[in-house]
Amino acid sequence: MLAVLTAVGLHEATPILKKRVIALLSEKFQGDVQLGDLEISVYPKVQAHGSNLSVRYGDRSDVPPLIQVSEFTGRASLLSLFEKPWKIDQVELRGLVIQIPPKDRNSPGNVQRGYWSRIKDIPILIHELIVDDARLEILPKSAAKPPHIFEIHHVLMHYVGLHRPASFSAQLTNATPPGEIENAGGFGPWNSDDPGETHLAANYTFVNANLGVFKGIAGTLSSKGKFQGVLNRIEIDGETDTPDFSLRVSGHPVPLHTDFSATVDGLNGNTILHPVRARLLNSFITANGEVARKAGIKGRTIKLDVTVSQGKIQDMLRLAVKSERPLMTGNMKLHTKFDLAPGDEDIIKRLKLNGKFGVEGAQFTDPKLSQKIQTLSRKGVGKPNDIDAGSDVSQLNGSFGLQNADVAFRQLTFAVDGASVQLHGGYALDDEALDFHGHLRLNAKLSQTMTGFKSLMLKPLDSFFRKKGVTELPIKITGTRDKPSFGLDFHH
Repeated sequence: MLAVLTAVGLHEATPILKKRVIALLSEKFQGDVQLGDLEISVYPKVQAHGSNLSVRYGDRSDVPPLIQVSEFTGRASLLSLFEKPWKIDQVELRGLVIQIPPKDRNSPGNVQRGYWSRIKDIPILIHELIVDDARLEILPKSAAKPPHIFEIHHVLMHYVGLHRPASFSAQLTNATPPGEIENAGGFGPWNSDDPGETHLAANYTFVNANLGVFKGIAGTLSSKGKFQGVLNRIEIDGETDTPDFSLRVSGHPVPLHTDFSATVDGLNGNTILHPVRARLLNSFITANGEVARKAGIKGRTIKLDVTVSQGKIQDMLRLAVKSERPLMTGNMKLHTKFDLAPGDEDIIKRLKLNGKFGVEGAQFTDPKLSQKIQTLSRKGVGKPNDIDAGSDVSQLNGSFGLQNADVAFRQLTFAVDGASVQLHGGYALDDEALDFHGHLRLNAKLSQTMTGFKSLMLKPLDSFFRKKGVTELPIKITGTRDKPSFGLDFHH
């Protein structure tokens, strides 16, 4: 008799409870709620199982539902439902989809914040919330563009509800670059008056991120660290390792490690870097700047101030030049503005640089080229046949700009004992074409660079090329990096 009465009671009560659940969610989220099936059982515990739940974003019908759930199950003791707040032992969600729409262009700018502030706090405390196979979608303003998707494999939260933080652990797949993220920490309580002030803190690991999705670079990145703060001001400290980082223009993988500190606005994704400290082979790089959206530009622009205070020219050449052996070695210092515009083009096409550099103790790795430099130095000091004179150790300085994969050099100077070269021109990263023009300056007179009959023949020209105590000749360097062509440039 009791079993029959219970079954009849549940059968009659289910439609009422279904309406109550819909009303409860509608009241909380201030939006339209749809619910497919709902089944209730009371033994050994009260259990509710439902499917096809959807909650719309306020009164907006122009975007998909804010929340969709394929299946959900809730479990609680009968007595706990008579307490205040309701205490639910466990809630399981499967097939959860959260779709965050863009701002309504026809509504005031604070429409979304106004919506969140209308969400009510229902007196329910969930001891354990389990979410499997969920997806977070950030919808773009243009319907022609795909959404930004985060695949969330598993989330476990404890003590969800009321005015208290919930502990959580989560595993998800990052969208761009694709990779697996695990994090654990605390979230909340939700600040309905200002969602951006909602607290969170967690540790994270990010593994197997494929950088190849960005045109022009490659490598597999891993990262670990911690973050804390509020949603619109998250402080992150972490490190990354990419053992095989490479640029398309060279194709040489090199190990890259970074330690970074950043402030992230979790509501719009804008990031301030302060600073990033990187190690590339044996070179140390520091960068400060931001990754942010700019008015009228789609995507985020990266603007950095980059300094290399302890660098090796061979490390930079390894990253940027195709040859297996770097052209030269030496200690390098560099400072540049770094501007990377968003887009689908190769990164090296979108990157702009504007800076200065200097190389001390530079030595060419090609013995033949090194010998030519030493010969130039001997002639510069006026001792062309003295094998003990001159030096192949040089100083290299200049200012440069990079745009559309072409490097433009301004005031490029190269100096060895007795001689110096001042050049301006360009170098194309893709086809490695050279186009430089400038002057060669020698301490010695023109006739002193030769011996014997050649020296006598050049004596009448000494005064013609002599200016302010140095011999000056117009020169040009053309051809390619592999096959450079050096010559006099009287045309210029």
